[in-house]
Amino acid sequence: MNIIGSSLNRVDAFDKVTGKAKYTPDLVPPHTLVAKVLHSTIANGWVKEFDLSEAWKVEGVVEIVTCFDVPSIQFPTAGHPWSTEPKHQDIADRKLLNTRVRCYSDDIAAVIAENEIAAEEAIRCIKVTYEEYQPILTIEDAMKEGAIAIHEEKPNNVVVKSAYEVGSFEEASKEEGLIKVEGDYDTPIVSHCHIESANSFAYMESGKIVVVSSTQIPHIVRRVCSQALGVGFGDIRIIKPYIGGGFGNKQDALTEPLNAFLTTRVGGRPVRLAYTREETFACTRTRHAMKFHLESYIRKDGTFAARKILAYSNQGAYASHAHALVANAVNGFRMMYPVGAIKGEAYTVYTNLPTAGAMRAYGIPQIGFALEAHIDDIVAKTGFDPIELRKKNMMKLGYVDPMTTITCHSTGLEECIEQGEQYLSYSKKRKEYANQTGPIRKGVGMAIFCYKTGVYPISLETSACRMVLNQDGSLQMQLGATEIGQGADTVFAMMAAQTIGLTVDKIHVVSKQDTDVTPYDTGAYASRQSYVSGMAVKKTAESFRKKLLEYAGFMLKKDPWDLDIKDNFIVHANKDEHLLSVAEVAIESCYSLTNSTHISAEESHHCSDNTYSFGVCFAEVEVDIPMCQIRVLDIINVHDSGTILNQQTARGQVHGGMSMGLGYGLYEHLKFDPKTGQMLNDNLLDYKLMTAMDTPELHAQFVETNDPTGPYGNKSLGEPPVIPVAPAIRNAVLNATGVAVNSIPLNPEKLFYAFTDARLIK
Repeated sequence: MNIIGSSLNRVDAFDKVTGKAKYTPDLVPPHTLVAKVLHSTIANGWVKEFDLSEAWKVEGVVEIVTCFDVPSIQFPTAGHPWSTEPKHQDIADRKLLNTRVRCYSDDIAAVIAENEIAAEEAIRCIKVTYEEYQPILTIEDAMKEGAIAIHEEKPNNVVVKSAYEVGSFEEASKEEGLIKVEGDYDTPIVSHCHIESANSFAYMESGKIVVVSSTQIPHIVRRVCSQALGVGFGDIRIIKPYIGGGFGNKQDALTEPLNAFLTTRVGGRPVRLAYTREETFACTRTRHAMKFHLESYIRKDGTFAARKILAYSNQGAYASHAHALVANAVNGFRMMYPVGAIKGEAYTVYTNLPTAGAMRAYGIPQIGFALEAHIDDIVAKTGFDPIELRKKNMMKLGYVDPMTTITCHSTGLEECIEQGEQYLSYSKKRKEYANQTGPIRKGVGMAIFCYKTGVYPISLETSACRMVLNQDGSLQMQLGATEIGQGADTVFAMMAAQTIGLTVDKIHVVSKQDTDVTPYDTGAYASRQSYVSGMAVKKTAESFRKKLLEYAGFMLKKDPWDLDIKDNFIVHANKDEHLLSVAEVAIESCYSLTNSTHISAEESHHCSDNTYSFGVCFAEVEVDIPMCQIRVLDIINVHDSGTILNQQTARGQVHGGMSMGLGYGLYEHLKFDPKTGQMLNDNLLDYKLMTAMDTPELHAQFVETNDPTGPYGNKSLGEPPVIPVAPAIRNAVLNATGVAVNSIPLNPEKLFYAFTDARLIK
């Protein structure tokens, strides 16, 4: 029975397409109070006082809480596993409501009312007196001598600085005959734009604060709420129902800590705190804008002698995931091409922009753009073949990273490149499109990537699973790992079915997580779930299968080792003869008058390994130079993600990631008023996402390897598809026009200046 690798329909598909799936807003009880947050109208300064007199006059107002009323506790919000070692703990730099204003739309007060109209009216009636400072929006301004400290504990506004060196860069770069290529590359601030906005509701029951939330990380949110309110872990209960996407934004505690506090202010009555789309844009998290300076020294045979990176990350107002993103980026610089001496330096800097946090692929789309654009810049200067240059220097099987010890246990990257090149006829077209003239030109580009699987050994990787046999021979499966739209529940069901010997319809995945009853898991992020949580599923399934066969052996008076389970039946090992149905075993085990045994299993997995997935994007574009527009004619991603668990859902993941990468490279960019720091395009009309009309036909292929560390030979796939798309398009524009555009998105304004400087537009 080979379930792994097939194309089974998603286990949650029917409920989602028919509207039966229950999301957080569907579960709000009647007569729930409504909370609204008052956001600051300055980006930098202090709240001095409030005038609440008019707000209290609004009919229906139940409570008003200001930044002067919340516990004086600073807490972290990042969705990282906690550590008992202080140096590995997240930065605690914000309160439930903030007196020190650090970004436009900072949370400074909240109103609880009987209905939304009253809450909104009361918010409008609150008058605030500020002490205002000049907003600091850029890294350069934040790091200037004498700049106002956004957080007093970081007087130079540098959150964290880090550096590494492999070999001696200075010595290696002095080798005779080297070609030096350097460049500066910028990536923008963008928004996650998940379909369900940030929202939760909270109430008190049996002395506990219960928060029902749209979150990727229920167990971590419980810990964050506990820290923010100064109460015990056991005093908080988080329930996560179906969730309408997150892409990393909900890998942060967003509305939950404040909402948990607000319900305590009204005697435990249910309180709903739901952000509007505009608030979700401005008041949750963004993707970090990063700036890179890259230097490469290349030998005449195309091998790298020395490389250096200097990176700056605009963190915005609060730490959230902080330096982890740019640290991951500079690590990716080292890992993708681990040849020669390599030196890295990185800074994460506070500014008065919205807080940046986790977003799909965690810093690698930023370095992926810079690094792969830089590779084609080297090609343009030296004449090396872009494919051969990459193959000569890219990570090979058996590579062990000197900083993290993460090992390349399997790679199909070379095959990925070959498949993509063949599909697009890249080498042939690249020569044809060189040195074009005229207003409309075509070009082809490519980009490769590597990506880790989970967060070990940088952080804790642990997961648990529980299985309980039902009387009809089916089983309930519970995990702390969260389904957020990526198809995790489906592959978990497939894993359990394959390992035990049941059909998938007999596996009932409990998609809702409840921290009071659900086994522990850190959540959905880092493309970790099929790899880390999947191992917990496999271990639990093996334990469950063993117990099931032991009881069947008792019933049949046979040794368990002589039995097997196939398609819901107990059979002789290596034979298909049906001896008992699993349903018969289930009934007897539950109701036997002589040997009643409730068959269940629960196992945890502490992951102590990691591995790399790989892939490539090839793109063909048409550039209208006078109109400064790019049209993507053809595009393909080819991935090595180990064994593909479900062909259909894997293809969907790749298509979704490619669409996000197209938006990142061509359209998306959050804009801010330079005088006030206010976000200017905080809605889905002014923020330019890809639409169906903009999206070309998306193509995906896989090179399957069997990774020895994955529970079923699998490795990361959820995040990687977004990584190589933007640089592949940029490199295609370079091939078409000869112009290197080193910042994204490649919108008409940016192309106009680039083409004008290159005298393509006169």
